[in-house]
Amino acid sequence: MKLCIVEDNQPLLANLQLLLGGEPGCTVVGAYASAEEALAADPWSRCDLLLVDIDLPGLSGVELIRGVHRSYPDLQALVHTISEDRDVVFAAIKAGAMGYLLKGGSPRELIESLRSLHAGGAPMSPRIARKMLLELQAPAEATPQAGLTAREVDVLKSIAQGMTYKEIADSLGRSAHTVHAHIKAAYEKLQAADRAAALRKARSLGLI
Repeated sequence: MKLCIVEDNQPLLANLQLLLGGEPGCTVVGAYASAEEALAADPWSRCDLLLVDIDLPGLSGVELIRGVHRSYPDLQALVHTISEDRDVVFAAIKAGAMGYLLKGGSPRELIESLRSLHAGGAPMSPRIARKMLLELQAPAEATPQAGLTAREVDVLKSIAQGMTYKEIADSLGRSAHTVHAHIKAAYEKLQAADRAAALRKARSLGLI
């Protein structure tokens, strides 16, 4: 197995390098603290597997998986995260992840999950697998964009670009009051208390 690791927690990143680098048959090709650092190094042609956290500074793990999967569809990604959020799980899988493992498990569980992925499996933590089964059994309610309308997504993208409410209103040909209503609705659907939280959640879902 030839592995790349993307993890912003530096002590954990170092521990993963030691653990996986010492595993027979496993070579750590690169270890990076951000998606941007990994993209700049461009190690993908030398990797079989990508072990990646979701909540990264800058580009999210979902965005990284999507970009790498587009150019290297045979590279298998295993998400390694604390997030059990339903929308994040599905966004990661839709982006190209073939496994989803919650942090906090044993080193052996992580190693066996990577070996399973390398052998063609789709390893998942039991709680995540259960969430997916319950989701498939439940009546379809959510839209592909976590319940957000196309206009609400457009407004979030504009906010992410640093535009003011007035600038957004002018660009959309709407009143500032209407823009504010879109923003409020988006925050509620994303379960975000403020702009930073809303943008972080939207990025993790690949909406912006």
